[in-house]
Amino acid sequence: MEMTKRWLFLDDVRYPVEAYHYTKQDIFLRNNWHIVRTYEQFVSRIMEKGLPEFISFDHDLADEHYLKPDSFEYKEKTGYHCARWLADYCLDNNMELPGFYCHSMNPVGKEKILAFLENFKKNNDGYI
Repeated sequence: MEMTKRWLFLDDVRYPVEAYHYTKQDIFLRNNWHIVRTYEQFVSRIMEKGLPEFISFDHDLADEHYLKPDSFEYKEKTGYHCARWLADYCLDNNMELPGFYCHSMNPVGKEKILAFLENFKKNNDGYI
């Protein structure tokens, strides 16, 4: 499976241009984003279309994530689960990790995703 040209935006409610307003990152003004709202859509999109060139992660993907921040009892999966799945996918398929950013407004969740992906990249030279 090869990388696709489109970029992937994982967020349950926002659109890329909305992320621009609080991140001031010009990448969110691009028009080549494909939006996925859930863990299931994230996995399905990558399985069907291949790895995107770039992924921006939100952490909280369901109402329960806002009500019980940083809980280990979530029924719905978070952006962190997506990042872990992505690492496994890259490892299983001997593929390089795509570019990534985390636009989550949850500082703990954001750090968790970024630390995981940066650590993976550092320890695997880009490969999982």
